[in-house]
Amino acid sequence: MAKLIYVTNVSLDGYIEDESGAFDWLPRDDEVFAFTTNLLRSVGTFLYGRRLYEMMAVWETDAALAAQSGLTADFASAWQAADKIVYSTTLTEVSTAATSLERRFDPAAVRQLKATAGRDITIGGANLAAQAMRAGLVDECQLFVWPVAVGGGKPGLPTGVRTDFALLDERRFPTGVVHLRYRLLGHQGVL
Repeated sequence: MAKLIYVTNVSLDGYIEDESGAFDWLPRDDEVFAFTTNLLRSVGTFLYGRRLYEMMAVWETDAALAAQSGLTADFASAWQAADKIVYSTTLTEVSTAATSLERRFDPAAVRQLKATAGRDITIGGANLAAQAMRAGLVDECQLFVWPVAVGGGKPGLPTGVRTDFALLDERRFPTGVVHLRYRLLGHQGVL
């Protein structure tokens, strides 16, 4: 059975975006970028909410982005190799290959995907990941914690649900970024 892994960047105070919706507080870090690319190579399917999908689609739709460096070319290749499922009620079509569009998040369909997938699955977007966590579908949570506090915004983990985690691995980067890999032990209910 494939694992469903929530992967995200968070500020030290736990946010993926600041109060204005920006995440430009993430500085460029080539070592973290290469590490993320290797993580993506192990994944067969990406599950995205609309906003994150539209941000990531440029890795296929903008050839100049991949042409910037060997690192960006590797990332684009890894991103394009995976299947993508986008959950959106507003998109009418997708702009990338190997991508399907779903109108709503269906936990039963994701359970079936996990049972039949040959490679792991990642889920991105805090709102989508929160739905999957509440449904008990997320197996791992991988956080890239950046050494900045943004003071508020969109939380990286769902609020209103108690979830216990077991630390599986950690990696420190010279810039102060820490990658934390947790197994979810289960949520203890809505608070």
